[in-house]
Amino acid sequence: MNAHIERWVKSLKVECLDHFIPVGGKHLDYLIDEYVEHYHHERPHQGLGNKLIMPTSPPAVAGKICCDTRLGGLLRHYHRAA
Repeated sequence: MNAHIERWVKSLKVECLDHFIPVGGKHLDYLIDEYVEHYHHERPHQGLGNKLIMPTSPPAVAGKICCDTRLGGLLRHYHRAA
């Protein structure tokens, strides 16, 4: 289990925290909360066949491709508009 946590912390550091200087505890909590939301609900995972960990709805097969961003555009998520 330790290896999984170490990998997750490394992902958090490389993909999020290396790009910001947290100016307080609340700011750090906000950055981590946004990253966790992105990680679990928007980011595809190769170990799961490029599927989401916690999908909110089945993926659309047709429609315009839209881009949502978090943390000022650092984290991006592409999806089809329903």
